[in-house]
Amino acid sequence: MMMDRPQEESEQDTVCVVMEDVVCVDELTIQRLTEGFLSHYQPELDASKQTLQELTQNQVILLDTLEQEVTKFRECNAMIDLNALFTEAKAYHSKLVNIRKEMIVLHDKTTRLKKRALKLQQHKQKEDLEREQRRERELERERRLVAKPAKRSGDA
Repeated sequence: MMMDRPQEESEQDTVCVVMEDVVCVDELTIQRLTEGFLSHYQPELDASKQTLQELTQNQVILLDTLEQEVTKFRECNAMIDLNALFTEAKAYHSKLVNIRKEMIVLHDKTTRLKKRALKLQQHKQKEDLEREQRRERELERERRLVAKPAKRSGDA
């Protein structure tokens, strides 16, 4: 066993030689140092964590609010577009009403012109008929005026 012991010491020496800059500390000391370190920085870390959580929540709320505002702006733009559409529809409605009035006026004029054309046609037909009747009367009159050969009294 004696030999085992110097070998262990040489391993420890080797570890210590390799770790010249490192101080060899037992497990209890490491635990206490860790607890001390954590007890010193843990409250600040917890406060930072809480602050970060609050900031994250505020960001979520802010993002929701921004989304609502964007939605309102979109609706507003849609209303503006809708108003423009109504204005355009009103203008087209006015044009349509004017066209309808013009069509009514044109219909009335064409109706009057058709009546007048019919009257003129009837008047012309009447004049043509009267002219034809006058011509036939004159032809009849001329036929009557044309000398007829006298009948011989012995022929009859």
